[in-house]
Amino acid sequence: MAHPHRFLLLALCLAPALLRAHVGSPDIYAQGQAGPYSVFVTVRPPAVIPGVAQVELRVLSGDVRGVHLVPLPLTGLGKNFPPTPDVAMRDKADPTRFTGSLWLMAFGSFEVRLDLDGAQGHGAFAVPVPALSTRVYSMQKNTSLLLLGFMLFLVVGLVSIVGAAFRDARLDAGLSPTPRRRHQAWAVMAAMLVFCGGVLWLGNWWWSSEADNYRHNIYKPLDLAAILQGNQLHLQLHDPGWLKLRQLDDLVPDHGHLMHLFLVRLPGLDRMAHLHPDMVATGRFTVDLPTLDAGHYTLYADIVHENGLAETAVATLDTAPITGVPLQGDDSQAVASPLQNAADSSEFPLDEGIRMVWTSPTSEIRARRPELFTFEVHDAAGNRVDDLEPYMGMAGHAEFIRSDGQVFAHVHPSGSAAMAAMLLAQMPPAHDMSMMTMPQELTFPYGIPSAGRYRVFVQIKRHGQIQTAYFDFTSYDRPPSR
Repeated sequence: MAHPHRFLLLALCLAPALLRAHVGSPDIYAQGQAGPYSVFVTVRPPAVIPGVAQVELRVLSGDVRGVHLVPLPLTGLGKNFPPTPDVAMRDKADPTRFTGSLWLMAFGSFEVRLDLDGAQGHGAFAVPVPALSTRVYSMQKNTSLLLLGFMLFLVVGLVSIVGAAFRDARLDAGLSPTPRRRHQAWAVMAAMLVFCGGVLWLGNWWWSSEADNYRHNIYKPLDLAAILQGNQLHLQLHDPGWLKLRQLDDLVPDHGHLMHLFLVRLPGLDRMAHLHPDMVATGRFTVDLPTLDAGHYTLYADIVHENGLAETAVATLDTAPITGVPLQGDDSQAVASPLQNAADSSEFPLDEGIRMVWTSPTSEIRARRPELFTFEVHDAAGNRVDDLEPYMGMAGHAEFIRSDGQVFAHVHPSGSAAMAAMLLAQMPPAHDMSMMTMPQELTFPYGIPSAGRYRVFVQIKRHGQIQTAYFDFTSYDRPPSR
């Protein structure tokens, strides 16, 4: 007879901070080649649609003199009919930095295309961007009171003007209205007041109807339910009811897999498994779990739709120890020390005498500031190794996780956008190892979305073996006091 923990129904656990792909991390980061120029692009999508996306371009190499920005649908006929481009402004203090803004007018998957001109000629780069409303902005209380005062002033003024016009318009100069005329004027004013009340009621009804329609368009993350039977995990995606543009039968492979599943044990972030379930029916996946220690796990399931929309569904699992199957293919697993007991370090030992070194600064990492997280792999003599292998088409993969699990981002050397979406933008990731040789350093463009304690798992492949390092750091809203 199987033990009770072998048949667990996993409760869905959706955090309110879920935003598009990743969790709690709405901004898009990308780096690559725009023709002869090496660039690092940050796009901050608006929280409401229609809304304005903020774009920042940093030129890493090359002399760029002008940048034009244009939003385009990621798929469909609209992709071939770009609007008039906007001009990005050059930072007076930093000539390598350009900033601009773009209106995103409709829901769906878009790309922000950047056209660069400079001393080395023309270059182009595209970043896939989801155009999704994620919140409703309420009016500020002071503004509401001010507008209410204006409304009362206008209503009282209109009623008074109509009453005065009815009462006095026909009077000759110097005459006073009769009592009967005064009573009739009061009746007309009452009728006008009722009319104004009706207009306001209809206006409020129309406004409420529009607000309800807009709330229906607010992004709703996919529900993720799971059942554990023995060591086999069954996952079921469910659409809670959102726009018709989202389906569950239109998933496309990303790095060769329809789903990337991450199991992370909280609160210590001391166990992490990166698995790839098989789809057995529309929205249904199964995977044989490796051996897992007991604990409370958060499940992050990354998928990509054929229109380029990437999403991360979340669930939780409380389990006793699981005796699982050996890791196969691209699956991997890592054991770490609890985050709360770990000290910051810039080096991590790997197998076969090699170690991974975090070469970019590890102090004063500011929230929402674009960063290039750079790592190197050294041998025992301190030299950079030159025999790393592509791991699912990339030089490496990184998973940034906040200590409470409310921030999760699966990032590649090309950036935080899914490879499948990058390909739809007709800008293949510059770090796709099927197109170029392996670099001697791993650079992940990303911006920590909020202050807190973080762990980043960095995964590479060498001699056919997937190896995982991890590094801990703290992000601040402002520089820490010294």
